[in-house]
Amino acid sequence: QVQLVESGGGLVQAGGSLSLSCAASGATSRLNVIGWYRQAPGKQRELVANINDAGSTRYADSMKGRFTISRDIAKNTVHLQMNSLEPEDTAVYYCYALAPSIYWGQGTQVTVSS
Repeated sequence: QVQLVESGGGLVQAGGSLSLSCAASGATSRLNVIGWYRQAPGKQRELVANINDAGSTRYADSMKGRFTISRDIAKNTVHLQMNSLEPEDTAVYYCYALAPSIYWGQGTQVTVSS
């Protein structure tokens, strides 16, 4: 089992920045992909970004150039730096991990005001 604890998030004005972190614990030796999904009200959960144990990253098209995902393997943490935030980025952001089953964090709210 893998436990994921998110931190960061909050309220920011459009054009601003926020940083999210996710700390993994438990069976982290089996963890190969870690990243973020988000879910806005009334919408399906969508991939934001992920990073695998080789350091390869994947971003949703709308996040490319604005969001950066990074991973500290020694600390079993993943960070998501979000810049140029838009009101459309308002959502609950969930950390997830594949180890190899999928695990989810509890979610953290990001609100971008116009």
